[in-house]
Amino acid sequence: MIEFMNVEKTYSNGTTALRNINLKIGQGEFVAVIGLSGAGKSTLIRCINRMHEITGGTLIVDDVDVAKLKGGQIRRFRRRIGMIFQSFNLVTRTTVINNVLVSFVPELPLWRKWTGLFTKEQRIKALEALDKVGILVKAFVRVDQLSGGQQQRVALARTLAQSPDIILADEPIASLDPVTSRVVMDDFKNINKAMNISVIMNIHHVDMALEYADRIIGIRKGEVVFDGETSKVTPEILDHIYGGKWAEERASLQESVAEQLPAGGSSLYV
Repeated sequence: MIEFMNVEKTYSNGTTALRNINLKIGQGEFVAVIGLSGAGKSTLIRCINRMHEITGGTLIVDDVDVAKLKGGQIRRFRRRIGMIFQSFNLVTRTTVINNVLVSFVPELPLWRKWTGLFTKEQRIKALEALDKVGILVKAFVRVDQLSGGQQQRVALARTLAQSPDIILADEPIASLDPVTSRVVMDDFKNINKAMNISVIMNIHHVDMALEYADRIIGIRKGEVVFDGETSKVTPEILDHIYGGKWAEERASLQESVAEQLPAGGSSLYV
């Protein structure tokens, strides 16, 4: 489904973000990309939907050479790939269902875009997507009245409404507390298994990656230094991925989780 062949990414300022990336990701896989901040994790997943242009090698998604797409081809290609951000990217002053319906705007005729009128089928599909992430009861509530976890689930429903083959998630639980993070990760896992949608997730919380993903890709300084089944990840491998700094990274994660827990709480997450 997705194949990186000697992919390189160098920014205009001369910074090399990716070096010699060779990966194959099959349909229906749940892949977590881990590594230190600045290692190239976000760049890797954003190349898949061409939010970032590669500067070397070849990137193939379902037999499509991504770098060769132009204009409308890029827009149509991106319809098949859902993108979830840490910041949710929702319009907070309108309702939940209106935020999900936004996913249909690119395919509307011009007169519907002007009037904001969606078809009955589109509204039903939006409601079905909200039901899949367990937030249907909030369909007509304003987004700014929801918790952070609920807002992330709205963002996930908006992505599901476009019927993607792939979901890319860029630190989707970074701003959520541990309990809410688990709820959102459950949604990702259920969707991955029930709908056979590939999930490629850049995630800082290694514990969650090991619990939910089937496969771990470790990135260090723009290079893949580990690629294998989650069950094969050891403390030694984590130390290799994190350049000998896994102990410090783990301590930082523990401190971050502890700060988000209520007084007297405990965490099972790190």
